[in-house]
Amino acid sequence: MIKLTRFGGEAFILNADLIRYIESRPDTFITLTTGERLVVAEPMDEVMRRAVAYQQAKHLIPIPRPNP
Repeated sequence: MIKLTRFGGEAFILNADLIRYIESRPDTFITLTTGERLVVAEPMDEVMRRAVAYQQAKHLIPIPRPNP
């Protein structure tokens, strides 16, 4: 789950597993696997960063390890 902000300023929690794709046009649109579209205040790169961090926390995407 990731915390985002609706374009009107209201915070909400989104299940990041439902994200199909993210667009910047110039507002950030998130299309869900259900077909629903959301407009959020955060930039596309920030939504992506939060979604990746969420997946890493679930251990679905390995956390990069520094080279020795």
